[in-house]
Amino acid sequence: MEYFSDPEGESLSFSSTKGIVTGSNLTLDLPEGSHIVGVTASDGNQSVTQSFSVTVSAEAPAPEEYYDTADGLQGEALKAELHEIIDDHHQLSYSQVWDALKTTDEDPNNLNNVLLLYSGESRSKSLNGGNVGDWNREHTWAKSHGSFGTAMGAGTDIHHLRPTDVQVNGLRGNLDFDYGGTAVRGCDGCLRTTTSWEPPDEVKGDVARMLLYMAVRYESDDAVDLELNDQVNNGSTPFHGKISVLLEWHEQDPVSSWEQQRNEKIEDIQGNRNPFIDHPEWAELIW
Repeated sequence: MEYFSDPEGESLSFSSTKGIVTGSNLTLDLPEGSHIVGVTASDGNQSVTQSFSVTVSAEAPAPEEYYDTADGLQGEALKAELHEIIDDHHQLSYSQVWDALKTTDEDPNNLNNVLLLYSGESRSKSLNGGNVGDWNREHTWAKSHGSFGTAMGAGTDIHHLRPTDVQVNGLRGNLDFDYGGTAVRGCDGCLRTTTSWEPPDEVKGDVARMLLYMAVRYESDDAVDLELNDQVNNGSTPFHGKISVLLEWHEQDPVSSWEQQRNEKIEDIQGNRNPFIDHPEWAELIW
């Protein structure tokens, strides 16, 4: 209960809406799912309550066991089997995405902040919104490419949703990914043309692996069938490009430990993994 202290140094007693409090320790035994826990601290005269969320999931299998049925496959067979493995994840509402990103994209050097995609800036978790200076929810696979919007499923899948500066997000819009263009204000290393967006080198691989995931996760048995192609200016069709460039970025910018940790956090929240973070070699075997 280190979050509580009394300004006059009085000893505190604690109670909780869930679990068992012993002294200053809280023990929780909760079923799978998301829970809100309220803890109240009292000095006998005044009290204060702090609430926090807890997500309980079944123990995750090791990644190798997770992908057992994909062993030895390649091409369309591998793509189809990976789809079966990562399909049917727990779908969040669009409002739940705010809190999820505060966990998945937390700055390890400042736990009050999130790290923004593209600009790399560390910004306060509390500055989520739609105003200048805020961060919002970037759909790396542009939500207009397939017209899925913010619907549960592709529109709320946090494997491709990332905190991004509001203005940078607006400039990226629904552009496909490719090399070249003019510099983007507020995003060192970003380049933009009328049809394409190039992110900084340090997140090129991250972007590629998020799009590779989306092309495997959403197939003909889903509300939208997403596929990668080698074009820009894809508009509202369920395609995103350019696959040749994304594969280059995937190779040039290898998986980082932060990306691996994010993958673990997402599995805790929505119950599936990004195969191309766990097995980067599978991109070449499919595409």
